Amino acid sequence: MIPLQKVKEIVTKYENLEKELASGSIDPKSFAKKSKEYSNLGNIINVAKAYINFDNEKEGLEQILKDKQNDNEIIEMAKKDLNEMNLKKSNYENELKIFLLPKDKDDDKNAIVEIRAGTGGLEASLFCADLFKMYEKVCSKKKWELELINISKSDAGGFKEVIFSVHGNDIYSYLKYESGVHRVQRIPETETQGRVHTSAATVAVLPEVEEVDIKIKETDLRIDVFRAGGPGGQSVNTTDSAVRITHIPSGVVVSQQDEKSQHKNKAKALKILRSRVYEAEKRKKDQERSLSRRSQIGTGDRSERIRTYNYPQGRITDHRINMTLHKLNEFLNGEIHEEINQALRLKEQNLKLESLT
Repeated sequence: MIPLQKVKEIVTKYENLEKELASGSIDPKSFAKKSKEYSNLGNIINVAKAYINFDNEKEGLEQILKDKQNDNEIIEMAKKDLNEMNLKKSNYENELKIFLLPKDKDDDKNAIVEIRAGTGGLEASLFCADLFKMYEKVCSKKKWELELINISKSDAGGFKEVIFSVHGNDIYSYLKYESGVHRVQRIPETETQGRVHTSAATVAVLPEVEEVDIKIKETDLRIDVFRAGGPGGQSVNTTDSAVRITHIPSGVVVSQQDEKSQHKNKAKALKILRSRVYEAEKRKKDQERSLSRRSQIGTGDRSERIRTYNYPQGRITDHRINMTLHKLNEFLNGEIHEEINQALRLKEQNLKLESLT
């Protein structure tokens, strides 16, 4: 049960911001911040208002049920409406719980997603490509902007590795739950005995960070340039356009060679490097605050098996919440991705509430 006062505060804050932004008297520095806050509240405002009005509407329907003068048809309709309202209220509470969840300071950031083929050889590389297509569809449905950063193809037409960035509103808060080992069970096309093979791919989701988020000294970087055209290169170049950057204190290494310009490759490599170093430092702090780590589902642990995609049974299982849906095709098409994501967020909400008490 969510306190009504807490929900009323959302509506009041939204209306106050609306008046403030319409007044035109806000200084430019505050305007961008308050516009973002207003937009964020706009995502939940209709749910908040409906939740507040629920008791009044429920009371009206209960009066109809108590009135003995009403005929059976009206009473049955009121019962049906009341059942639907109770179901809606449960959905409203779930959405409000997620909205009121204490925010990770990186939740509103864009994300860099890295998918790598794991155990399973060529079949793993095909699965790596399938996961990328799934995220493409999720981004398309949510009208997020996906930009390819680096891609390394396999002989079977799959991907050994694919790295891309996603831009939009609160991207990291959604995609962080995708970090971990994704396992696939299916019969490969080359399998003559009809046996199910198991392979895997690793997904890492990093918050895309700016220079203001983490300071990396030039003196801590070793930058090597080389000729593109090796594994992952789009074509053979006659110039030293490929870039490898090593962050000496952490040992993080990033290579980039997709662009023909050395300058563009360096910029892309630095973007990935910043995010990887930032994530490593963040994980170290999370491990030091073990209680905080236990209350998080989206820990970014790349060794954790998080999900199984079983093709023969047409099912998808998320092991963190023991949730199984027999809607594999819909999930891969991005149609019900939200269903599992919302369940993960609610689970994290409950873990955080437990850790607080």
